[in-house]
Amino acid sequence: MYVTLVHVQVKPEHLGDFVEATVENHKKSIQEAGNVRFDVLQSADDPCRFIIYEAYESPEDAGAHKGTEHYLKWREAVADWMAAPRTGVVYRGICP
Repeated sequence: MYVTLVHVQVKPEHLGDFVEATVENHKKSIQEAGNVRFDVLQSADDPCRFIIYEAYESPEDAGAHKGTEHYLKWREAVADWMAAPRTGVVYRGICP
């Protein structure tokens, strides 16, 4: 399993917009071929801090996600709403 944890810090004034756009991206991402999980986590201590947990069966499936219409729409929409550039850390899933 190919997993990426995407760390995002959102500007407070765009919190609602970010959540709305990200929920829409989530709904379409979980329908993609090869998608295992696509979780959106919000920090309990800082509501503007998020982790997006993306798990795909293969690196190719994860790469295909980045070419989807819904991802490209999300990426463009949220770009100016972030307090800092998002970062992604790739992991190899061991369990399950």
